[in-house]
Amino acid sequence: MDAYQAITSLRAVRQFDLSRPIEDEALRRILQAGRMSGSSRDSQPWWFIVIRNEQRLQAVAQTGDYAQHVAGAAFAIALVFDPQFYRGEFDSGRAAQNMMLAAWNDGIGSCLASLHREEDCKAVLGVPSELRLQHIISFGYPLPVDQSSDVVQKRSRKPLGGIVMQESWSEAAKDK
Repeated sequence: MDAYQAITSLRAVRQFDLSRPIEDEALRRILQAGRMSGSSRDSQPWWFIVIRNEQRLQAVAQTGDYAQHVAGAAFAIALVFDPQFYRGEFDSGRAAQNMMLAAWNDGIGSCLASLHREEDCKAVLGVPSELRLQHIISFGYPLPVDQSSDVVQKRSRKPLGGIVMQESWSEAAKDK
């Protein structure tokens, strides 16, 4: 699949087919895609924690208000970053998007979750207190979905005319 197709077809997958294991090579490609992400001043301020243990996935899922899907994933990747680096949070988001797109290219679904109880999650994963851990991505092959369902067919996005302005701010464009 080409990059544009991967971007426009990517969906959040929250239910995974655990009967289909993820091959180590696919996981390596996902991690490599994150590693190759750009970062401010080439700081690469991130670390990725791969979580496969079912009990640990369940414990981590409890640290985010909308992270229940993590408990049912084949694996998850926690994104840790050093807040001393300029734009560490933004850069770890870039790495997350790259990993999600690389997974989708291999037919593997994913979903990003915010960790609202960061300190609790850091304790579960043994992350040092001076680092940040705000997001985790669940991964796995998607369960088969009825292709006619609203979930598959409907992807609401604002029109370009409502978000793109030429040369300067435009209230008219904002109101579209």
